[in-house]
Amino acid sequence: EQTPARQHIHDSPGTIHDSLQQRVVKGRSLAQLDGSLSDGNVVMWAHIPALIEDVDATALGILGDFVPMAIGQALGLAAGGNSLDNTIRIVKLVPTKWVLLDIYIDAIDRGFGHGRVNMFAEDGTLMATASQSCKARKWKN
Repeated sequence: EQTPARQHIHDSPGTIHDSLQQRVVKGRSLAQLDGSLSDGNVVMWAHIPALIEDVDATALGILGDFVPMAIGQALGLAAGGNSLDNTIRIVKLVPTKWVLLDIYIDAIDRGFGHGRVNMFAEDGTLMATASQSCKARKWKN
């Protein structure tokens, strides 16, 4: 909880984003998105305190849907994407409240982005992997 909270481009009241806490370990702030490309890797802790006590497969499915948020990080722009598909593979569930999301953008081309995320428990256990494709979009201010 000592790492900085993730900034959001837009408020989205009444959505899952209201209930989700995110702490960025590796990634740029909105002010640092200067159009320069990055390695496409974002690492952040995530927690959904209002919805669950401990993380379950459903929560991992929700968190696995956050691959598009790394599109803007990879491009250095206020950008993201709309999900086209999401495949999750549950490895092992262990008691944890926070999940470390290690997100990689593998490709962005012709308006589409593709990436993957490894999801780890607080004790380092790999709980799940997910992959996702999205329609890449630059957000309006």
